[in-house]
Amino acid sequence: MPQEQHYLAGLDLTGRKVVVVGGGTVAQRRLPRLLAAGASVEVVAPHTTPSVQASVDAGECVWHSRPYRDGDLDGAWYALACTDDADVNAAVVAEAERRRVFCVRADAAASGSAVTPAVGEHDGLLVGVLSGGTPRRSSAVREAVLDGLRTGTVADPGSRGEDVPRAGGVALVGGGPGDPELVTVRGRRLLSRADVVVVDRLAPRELLDELPEHVILVDAAKLPYGRAAAQEAINRVLIEHARAGRFVVRLKGGDPYVFGRGFEELQACAEAGVPVTVVPGVTSAFSVPAAADVPVTHRGVAHEVVVVSGHVPPGDDRSLVNWEALGGMRGTVVLLMGVERLGAVADALVAAGRPADTPVAVVQEGTLRTQRVVRSTLAGVAEAVAEAGVRPPAVTVIGPVAGLSAGDTDPAR
Repeated sequence: MPQEQHYLAGLDLTGRKVVVVGGGTVAQRRLPRLLAAGASVEVVAPHTTPSVQASVDAGECVWHSRPYRDGDLDGAWYALACTDDADVNAAVVAEAERRRVFCVRADAAASGSAVTPAVGEHDGLLVGVLSGGTPRRSSAVREAVLDGLRTGTVADPGSRGEDVPRAGGVALVGGGPGDPELVTVRGRRLLSRADVVVVDRLAPRELLDELPEHVILVDAAKLPYGRAAAQEAINRVLIEHARAGRFVVRLKGGDPYVFGRGFEELQACAEAGVPVTVVPGVTSAFSVPAAADVPVTHRGVAHEVVVVSGHVPPGDDRSLVNWEALGGMRGTVVLLMGVERLGAVADALVAAGRPADTPVAVVQEGTLRTQRVVRSTLAGVAEAVAEAGVRPPAVTVIGPVAGLSAGDTDPAR
C-alpha cells in the first residue's frame, strides 16, 4: 500500500473488542497501548510470553489458549495478526476483510488494511508517525519530536505541563554533575518552561544558553568559599518571584538534596505557602567517579560507600562527621567540597586507623571536557593536588577502589 493512501486517525477503542492473534513479542509490544486505550482485548494463541501472561493474570485481557480459527473476529472492531506463521496471518487478514474490520499484519504490513504508527505520549499529546514501511525511520522521527517536546525545543504553547503550577511555584532541579546532557528529561523540560531561573556556580551553564530571552536569570553566586549569596536571600528571591505568579526553577549542580541545601529551600517555600516540585539530579558523588573509571563499589573490594562533605574540616566544632568511624571502615569514602582540606582529611583518616597507603583519586571538573584525574595515597594526596593545581569543583574517592584499573580481573586483589 503506498504511503499516500494511509489515513492517520485516532480510534476510540474504549470498551470495544480488539483481537490480537498471536502471543509472542509483537503482541507483547502492542498490548500496553491497546489496554491503555481502554480496548477489550482478546488474545488468541496457543502460547504467550510471560509479559502477555501477566496481563491475562491481572485481568487486563482475555486469552484463548488455542490456535486461531475462522470466526474469532466476530464482533471485533480492530484486529492484529501477530503470529510467526504467514498462512495464519493471511487468514486473519482475509477474515478481517470479509467482516470489514481494520487489521494490522505484523509480518507483511502492506497486506493489512491498517498499519501501526510509531506512537509516543507527552503531556497529554499523542504523537504518531508513519513512514511507508520503514519503521526505524518512524521511530527515529517520533523520538526526535518527543525529545523536542520534553526539552522545549519543539514548542507546545497549549500546555505548561502538569507539574508547572499555574499561579507560580518553584521547582528545585538537580542539574547533574556538569555535562548538560546528564540533566534529567523532566529537569530539562521544566527549565524550558521557567519564567525565572536561579542558578548556582555548579549547575551546567550550557543549559542557560537554551533559555528564551524573556527568562529572568538570577545568579546565586553560591560558591563553596568566598563571597556568597546568603541562603536567606536565595529563599527570598524564590518566594518573591513565585508569589508574583512566575514559575521559578532553582537550578543546582548534582542533586538538590545532596549537600545542595535543597531541603532548606523547600522548607522556606512551604512556610511561605509556595508550591514546590523537586526534581532529583544525578549526584556528582557517584557519577563523577564513574566518568573517570573509578567505581565506588566493586565485588570483593568495597561493599560500603560513605559520602562526606569536606566543607567543615576535621576537628572543627561544627563538624558532624565521625572521622574515627571513617578511619576504621574498609569501604569507600567519597569526599565532596573538600579539595582545600584534603590534607586535614587525610591526616584525620590515617590517625583513625586508615592505612597511609590507601589509594586516593581526585577528579576535577568531572564529566566535562576539562576533566582530569590525580591519583595518589592518603600520605601524598595533599602534596599531589597542590602540585597539580587542582581546584574546585572536584570529587575525591578514598579507598581500595581508587587504585583499580580496567585491566584488573581479580576482585579480591
